[in-house]
Amino acid sequence: MGKPTGFREYKRKTPGYKPVAERIKSFFEFMVPMSKEELEEQGARCMDCGTPFCHPNCPLHNIMPDFNDHVYRGRWEDAYHSLSSTNTFPEFTGRICPAPCESGCVLGLIGEPVTIKNIELSIIEHAFKEGWVKPKPPAVRTGKKVAVVGSGPAGLGVADQLNKAGHTVTVFERSNRIGGLLRYGIPDFKLAKKVIDRRMDVMEKEGIIFKPNSNVGIDIKTSDLQKEFDAIVLAGGSTIPRDLPIPGRDAKGVHFAMEFLAQNNKRVAGDEIAENEKIHAKGKNVLVIGGGDTGSDCVGTSIRHGASSVTQIELLPKPPTARTDATPWPSHPGPKVFSSSSSHEEGCEREWSILSKEFVKNADGCLTGVKYVKIKWDESGKFTEIPGTKGEYKADLAFLGMGFLHPDPAGLLEELGVEKDARGNVKTGDDYKTSVENVFAAGDMRTGQSLVVYAISEGRECAREVDKHLRGGVSRLESKKLSFLKLT
Repeated sequence: MGKPTGFREYKRKTPGYKPVAERIKSFFEFMVPMSKEELEEQGARCMDCGTPFCHPNCPLHNIMPDFNDHVYRGRWEDAYHSLSSTNTFPEFTGRICPAPCESGCVLGLIGEPVTIKNIELSIIEHAFKEGWVKPKPPAVRTGKKVAVVGSGPAGLGVADQLNKAGHTVTVFERSNRIGGLLRYGIPDFKLAKKVIDRRMDVMEKEGIIFKPNSNVGIDIKTSDLQKEFDAIVLAGGSTIPRDLPIPGRDAKGVHFAMEFLAQNNKRVAGDEIAENEKIHAKGKNVLVIGGGDTGSDCVGTSIRHGASSVTQIELLPKPPTARTDATPWPSHPGPKVFSSSSSHEEGCEREWSILSKEFVKNADGCLTGVKYVKIKWDESGKFTEIPGTKGEYKADLAFLGMGFLHPDPAGLLEELGVEKDARGNVKTGDDYKTSVENVFAAGDMRTGQSLVVYAISEGRECAREVDKHLRGGVSRLESKKLSFLKLT
């Protein structure tokens, strides 16, 4: 695969970004694409490693050596067909996936891994530009109808696959636009919403029916869906955020991160925001509580609003800058290894091992600060407060980005009466079936909070089980578990 000596001849190169001063003036994407020649050179770095750990490291089991080789040899359309055989939405993962595939790249043992994520994004963008991404409605319909509740990455993934299998699929979304987390959880500067619209246009022409403003369990009775559809797939995500119940939590200016991010995405889309509901960071001191991607998105959004200052704090200790014995190759170290996002590089103070103690508010109930204390972690995973380290952050806005607990139990799940696990997620077997007949679940609603790439994988695998169920035990959809065979 690739050029046998390519990894020795070419250094890793990634796309550049527009200057900070320029990109923070808008919510446009700011990556500077590489040339076709540069990308083909990067494809040449993929060596004939024998056992490509990039492949099993990817939740979708993308065939990286295959499409890297095609790119190196200038066979871009072949690269597209290879990539799209396993990945339903490479335009999404190519933008926002943390690239666990690159963590497993064998080249990473002796140097820098192949730029798989960038090559993936470049392939799909080139495919759209050349017109290779065309609607392909199924030649034959089965007569079976499937309702998918939730239009995030899992819901879209399951809908796309079931439609390809010939079933008639309707996607219900409670928000006013389709996309779920992709639409309202990820800022436009990371994922332009025209990218979602472009894919939706293809899916609609393939026969998928989208119904926004349809809150199943509230606006639509679940019993009606059970009567009308042969199967229902629950893909509503994990939407209940983790709260911070400390004194002063009711202060005006304390918000869950998703309240802020979703509202801003609606603002960028042109929606009117009621004056008494507006959350805007212009001229304010912002404190982001939570060190993950959601917190980072709050950082980048606040900076674009024109915040006076932005600080992000994390309860856990600062991760090491390189792998340790706890994160050996080829595992994906994720947050266990220090990293900075493009938003952090735009101007943000970051601190670790910080325990928030109290939201401070003035006589009008508005947030003015957050009291904290520094903590020390021991080897058992417990922390103690460090004497003499109490302090207070000046804050007019505080965003809670500490993850999500489980799906919303009200409405849909209560009406259906599906069994839930100890964490409050919808319980299923390996076949994605819930405790209710003909009802399946996929994505974060089933597994708990995870990555977009895992949600897409969940959708694809769930679709296979639904197809098998509707066909009486045999599915026409291929499982990712068989994708190793394509390497021969």
